[in-house]
Amino acid sequence: MNISKKYKQVREQTVAFCSHLHIEDYAVQAVKFASPAKWHLAHTTWFFETFILKQFVPGYKEFDSNFNFLFNSYYNNAGDRIMQADRGNMSRPSTDQIYKYRDYVDAKMSELLNHVSDKQIMDLVTLGLNHEQQHQELLVTDVKYMFGHNPIFPVFDQETNLVNDKNTGSKSISIKAGVYNIGYQGDDFCYDNELGVHKVYINDFEINDYLVTNGEFIEFMESGAYSDFNLWLDEGWAWVNAHSIKAPLYWHKKEGEWHYYTLAGLQKVEPDAILSHISYYEANAFAEWKGMRLPTEFEWEVASSQLHWGQRWEWTNSAYLPYPNFEKENGAVGEYNGKFMSNKMVLRGASVATSKNHSRPTYRNFFGPTERWQYTGIRLVKKV
Repeated sequence: MNISKKYKQVREQTVAFCSHLHIEDYAVQAVKFASPAKWHLAHTTWFFETFILKQFVPGYKEFDSNFNFLFNSYYNNAGDRIMQADRGNMSRPSTDQIYKYRDYVDAKMSELLNHVSDKQIMDLVTLGLNHEQQHQELLVTDVKYMFGHNPIFPVFDQETNLVNDKNTGSKSISIKAGVYNIGYQGDDFCYDNELGVHKVYINDFEINDYLVTNGEFIEFMESGAYSDFNLWLDEGWAWVNAHSIKAPLYWHKKEGEWHYYTLAGLQKVEPDAILSHISYYEANAFAEWKGMRLPTEFEWEVASSQLHWGQRWEWTNSAYLPYPNFEKENGAVGEYNGKFMSNKMVLRGASVATSKNHSRPTYRNFFGPTERWQYTGIRLVKKV
């Protein structure tokens, strides 16, 4: 697929997801970390305008001079921006104006892509498309957070449950000790945090070819695990108590039965379905309760070719740190990953909300240990 068709496909996918929203839904920011749909639509457009059109199209006229301030996310090199918590305060510009912004930038990008061959521009377009795919997943999870905290639990789309999938694997995989290459090797796109191929020694280990299910986690809950400090890391125990955590995100007990919010509405928890929406602290406590452990990100990568993965982002026991010889790009693009390498844990794989063709075994996702609004799950390793 050429770059013009790829651009059109990715941009249309974002709009297709939003077609299920009502106009009132677009501006809601339910919590600081979950941005409004309108902001996602504008920010992904801002990326192409700021880093490509303004830089490489002579005489380009920006759509609105206020948009750089409104829709910059965290790029200090690109100028001032509103605070993240204030993204939901923008009743203006209207959603209609945001769609006009997308159309305007798409038309200008189409003109550019019809004749461009410069590698620097092509690489930035590819980065922009992968950036938009990341925001497509964030749109799914941010909209779910919004609806999942609405007291009437609205149905986003009757056909979009996303948490009823089940394991296809049923065994454990043994990996021999040895020195393995870690990091992306290839000529296609990857993020800078995957680069810096290096060797890692790994001991013998045995990893499950399946993820923890809802039923297993209910057993953990009913055992009193949320009240047993022996299972928890100290910061996790403080978090559980400070926020009265008793179950995964979106779980509600009604008339003695567990239900969870899905994008298809509130439904009974399916015991055999794969667990979702848990924090690193919960994943670690569950592993302790089972007498097992979480894999390191290096163990996960080594075993990935033998695993069924892609249903949930899988917590690893690895802190998000740079690989050897990691180098940030100059300017705003260099702010993409490197400056977040502290106080976060690595997740591997992909989830049911991840856009197609946006996953690979070396992909390093990262979130804080309390975060659970993404489709996160647990894969276990046997303790030696």
